[in-house]
Amino acid sequence: MANSDSVSSSNEDPALIPIAIRILRRFPRPAFISRFTAYRLYIFGLTYLLYVTFHVVRKPLGVTKNVLYHSNCSNVERPPDRVFLPNNTGWCSWAPFDRKDHQEKFAGLDFSYRLAYALGMVFAGHLGERLEVRRFLTVVMLVSGLWVVFGGLAFFWQVHSYSYFVVAQVGAGIFQSAGWPAVLTLMGNWFGKKRRGLIFGIWNTDTAVGNILGAIIAGVWVTDSLWGFSFIVPGIILSCGGIVAYCFVVVRPEDIGLSAPNYTGGDEPDAATKATVLDPAASTAHLSQSFNESSNDQLDMLPALPSREDRKPITIWGAILIPGVIEYAICLFFCKSVYYAFFAWLPVYIKDSLHVKNNEAADLSALFDGGGIVGGISAGLASDLLGGSATVCGAMFLLAIPAIFCLEHFIVTGGHVLLIILLLVIGFLLNGPYTLIVTAVSADLGTRPSLVKDKKCLTTVAAVIDAMGALGSACGPLIAGLLSKGREKNDWKPVFYYLIAAQLCAVLCLTRLIYREGARWWTNRNTRRNTRFQLKTIGLVEAATFSRTSDS
Repeated sequence: MANSDSVSSSNEDPALIPIAIRILRRFPRPAFISRFTAYRLYIFGLTYLLYVTFHVVRKPLGVTKNVLYHSNCSNVERPPDRVFLPNNTGWCSWAPFDRKDHQEKFAGLDFSYRLAYALGMVFAGHLGERLEVRRFLTVVMLVSGLWVVFGGLAFFWQVHSYSYFVVAQVGAGIFQSAGWPAVLTLMGNWFGKKRRGLIFGIWNTDTAVGNILGAIIAGVWVTDSLWGFSFIVPGIILSCGGIVAYCFVVVRPEDIGLSAPNYTGGDEPDAATKATVLDPAASTAHLSQSFNESSNDQLDMLPALPSREDRKPITIWGAILIPGVIEYAICLFFCKSVYYAFFAWLPVYIKDSLHVKNNEAADLSALFDGGGIVGGISAGLASDLLGGSATVCGAMFLLAIPAIFCLEHFIVTGGHVLLIILLLVIGFLLNGPYTLIVTAVSADLGTRPSLVKDKKCLTTVAAVIDAMGALGSACGPLIAGLLSKGREKNDWKPVFYYLIAAQLCAVLCLTRLIYREGARWWTNRNTRRNTRFQLKTIGLVEAATFSRTSDS
C-alpha cells in the first residue's frame, strides 16, 4: 500500500530495525504524510519523551532536602524508643545532614554530581561514537536509573554515611551524562540544516518539562517515612525508558531504506525522493540523485556526507580541533555558570531581598524558567532567519547585562511588576544562547560536511561542548555561593559583578565567529547587489538591442 510501511526495502538492515517498528508498520499511515516526515515526527516525539525522563531523575535530591534536614523539630514527636541529646535541635533530620554543616554537605553532593557529569560527558561521547546508539542509550538509561534507585535505598537500608550519598551522586552523574549526546545524535541523524534552530529550540523544552514532572513525582513521597520512594520511582521510570529506547528507536533513516537529511541547507528529500520512499523498492541511486537536485540553495552544491559505514569515529582531540568547537565550548562554560547560578540562588536572593515566604520566592523564581523556554525557541528561530548563531548568542549575552544590573539595583524599590518583567527577560536572554549552543550549534558543527570531512563526530562534538557547559554549571553556583557570604547584610553586589563579568567573557569567546558571520553577511549582500545590477544592465542592453532591431 502507498500509505503503509508494510513493504520491506532491499536497502534496509533487518538487524537495525527495532521490534516495535516492525509491529507499527502493519498499521496504515495517512497518505498526505510522506514516510520520511512520519518517521521524523516519530523520532522527535520519542527522543523528547526519553530525555524528559533524564531530567525527571535530577529533581529528587533538591525536593527531599527539606526532609533530610529539618530546621525546626519542635513540632515533631520524639519516638519513645530513641535517646536524644538535649541540645540536638536537628534530631528529626536524617544523618549525616542533621548538623550545622548540612548546607555544605548538600552543596558537596550537587558539585559531585555536576563534576562527574562533566567528566563523564567527554568519555560518553567518545564511546557513543563507536557503539550502536540504540543499544548504547538503552544501557545508559538502565544503569542510570539503578544509580538513582541506589540513592533512595539509603532510606530502607538505614544508611547514614555521607560517602554513600556521594558515590550515588557520582555514579548517577557519570551515566546520565551519556544521555544528552545520544539523543542529540538521534535528532541530528534525522533532521537536516533547514529550520534546525526552531526545531531544536522547541525540542529542548523537554528539559523544563522533565524538571516540572520530576518535582511533582518526587514531591508525592516527600515525607519522613517515605522519602526513599522520591528517588526509587523516578529511577524506575528512567530504567523503563531504556527498554522503550531499545524497542522503538530507529537510529538513522538509512537503516529503514530512507535517504539521509541534507546537512548543507536543504530539508527533506524532494518530490521524486518522496515517491521513492513511498515505493521502498526504488533504487538508492535514483534516490540520491533526486535528493541532491532538490534544493535551490547554493549550499546544496557542497558534497554530501559519506555513508556511515565509510566514516571512522573522530577522536576527542580531533573534535576539539573542528573550527568553532573551542569557542562555543568555552562560551557555554560561562553561559551555564551564569544560568545555574541563577537557578540555584535566585529563590534565596528573592527571599533575602524582599523578605517573602519560601513558596512565594519559589513561585517568583519560576518565572525565570518560563522566560527561558520562550528564549530557547526564539533564539533558534532568529538563528534560522539570520543565518548566524554566534551573532544571535552574542546579542542576547550583551542584552542580558543591563537586565542583570537592573535586577540587582531595583529588586527592592521597583516593586513586583518590575521584578516579574526582569525575571522573564533575564530567563529569556540567558536560556536562549544556552539552548541554541547545546542543540542546533552542536548538531551543525558535528554534521556539516565542510567541517567533519569523512568522520563520525556528532556525538563527540556534542559531548565536548556540553562537558564544558556542565563544568560551568558546577562552578557557577559554587562561585556564587562563595561570593554571597555578605548576604546577611543584604549585599549581593559581588555575585552580580561575577555574573556580568561571565556574560562579557561569553561574548568575547564568540568575537571571531561573530566577525566571520558579519563578513559573510556583508559579502553576500554585495554579491546580491552586484547580481541585481548586472541583471538590470543586461536587461537594458537587451531592450536597447531589441529597440534598434525593431526600428530597422
